[in-house]
Amino acid sequence: MKKASILVVDDDQDLLTAVRILLRPKVHHVFIEPNPEQLLHVLAKEKVDLVLLDMNFKSTIHTGNEGLYWLSAIKEKFPQVRVVMITAYGAVDLAVKALKLGASDFIVKPWHNEQLLETLESALSEVKPASRSNKSIDKKSRDDNPLIGNSPVMEDLQYKISKVAPTDANILIMGENGTGKDVIAQVLHKQSLRQAMPYIKVDVGSLTETLFESELFGYKKGAFTDAREDRKGRFEHANGGTLFLDEIGNISLHQQAKLLSVLQNRQVLPLGSSQPVPVDIRLLSATNVPIRSLADESRFRKDLIYRINTVEIQVPPLRERGDDVILLGEYFLAHYITKYHKTIEGFEPDAVQKLRQYHFPGNVRELQYSIERAVIMSEHSGLRASDLLFSPIESPPSIENQIIEQPRNLEELERKAIQQAMDRYSGNISKAARELGLTRAALYRRMEKYGI
Repeated sequence: MKKASILVVDDDQDLLTAVRILLRPKVHHVFIEPNPEQLLHVLAKEKVDLVLLDMNFKSTIHTGNEGLYWLSAIKEKFPQVRVVMITAYGAVDLAVKALKLGASDFIVKPWHNEQLLETLESALSEVKPASRSNKSIDKKSRDDNPLIGNSPVMEDLQYKISKVAPTDANILIMGENGTGKDVIAQVLHKQSLRQAMPYIKVDVGSLTETLFESELFGYKKGAFTDAREDRKGRFEHANGGTLFLDEIGNISLHQQAKLLSVLQNRQVLPLGSSQPVPVDIRLLSATNVPIRSLADESRFRKDLIYRINTVEIQVPPLRERGDDVILLGEYFLAHYITKYHKTIEGFEPDAVQKLRQYHFPGNVRELQYSIERAVIMSEHSGLRASDLLFSPIESPPSIENQIIEQPRNLEELERKAIQQAMDRYSGNISKAARELGLTRAALYRRMEKYGI
């Protein structure tokens, strides 16, 4: 880095000053530029090895995201220049897209100075943490990562995890039932700076109104009839570590108000006590409720959504993961062969074909239980298609029911299809448009037409 020249492009003058002070003793030369429309001029005039480029500006360029526009311009005219993107938590998905367009890496603000220096040094040495063939940054990350799969959606997911896990950002994990949201939470903790501290999981969706406060916040002796001794709540047990609140989309508005107060004040008040207890936790939450449904304030407080959703992680359903189903099937097969002391050599070709063709509405959980049942019941040297029986409780609604439920009006049918696609991809326009067979512009027009 001592011989490198770095150009920092950001319209935040305070950030430019701070980065220049940080980098000046570390590199040969630091250029700063608040106006992105001048960056190509600077690159043409000066010898620059790396550009540290913000994703968003108050710019005359209207591309949906200015950072991607200027990244493409740099790569077109100065392909040898490395680019590291600066992004906020909410734009991590865009930053991952930037990697596909040629960025060396990205850094999430606010950052630790050591983290920024390490990212820049890696980019300058052409050691790209963003390598598409290996999203786990180092061996330790791989050891702490039990996620199985090498499909593109899983590679993007694992890379996103590697970037946000070391931060203290509150994370909302979203996905259908059975996709492995609890596994994602464990990985985030194991790759965090709090990994040596407690990891506490609570299924808040199953807590009654009376149990919610005592379970999460604790109580003092005599606070209620059965309170025979002081007891710490889950927040205190997780102090210094990670608290994972599963099924958070199912808690009542009253419970949400209590939870919001604790998160804002960073302290809990045990039942029967007048003395608040400070807590230091990193919050992870999970739900299978689509974000658009959570945004209905009659169901969920928007101020709580913003508090728990600094970063959103969408876990893909198994049907979108391609041949990951075979990798997962082989993993579960090996596990249950050992557990049940069976002699099975692997999957027969017809079993592989059956796994590939099935849509798995129950996701990874359904696959796991199907493999376990097959191992127990199989009497063959290899697992056959006939051994694989899928649970009827996961079957989609019958065709008759689907027809009854469908709107008869053509415009209403189109509106509903668009809304479902948007919910399925959490508002991702590109993915929804691709599924519907529309261009992004055409989808925008229809969304405006139907008020979506």
